[in-house]
Amino acid sequence: MSLIRQGSSYLAIGLLQLALDWALFVGATALGVPAVPGNLIGRVGGMLLGFWLNGRYTFAEQGRQRLGWRRFARFLAVWLLLTAISTVLVALVATHLGLRNAWLAKPLVEAALAAVSFVLLRHVVYR
Repeated sequence: MSLIRQGSSYLAIGLLQLALDWALFVGATALGVPAVPGNLIGRVGGMLLGFWLNGRYTFAEQGRQRLGWRRFARFLAVWLLLTAISTVLVALVATHLGLRNAWLAKPLVEAALAAVSFVLLRHVVYR
């Protein structure tokens, strides 16, 4: 039952993260920021929201939050790996297909990485 609860919570929080990440990315790039730093701006905003909400709700046990510096260090390692993948993919789309297509591709890229992220967060970060 815990996996279903965690999965549902992770999905809801992930949608909030995606909305913030995408809005920051589109806003920054629309203002002239290149795709790579724009993606980083979006991912940092989403990361901060996600670490807090997932540690406080998704992966908490019996009302105990799962935050702290040790978990944040593991979270940061996972986040850096997934951010590198996301940034390369979004930058490739922006370079070859244009910025507007990168805006459309970003949610798809992040959704694909979300499944990998859930497994890593569940078994590496918030264990």
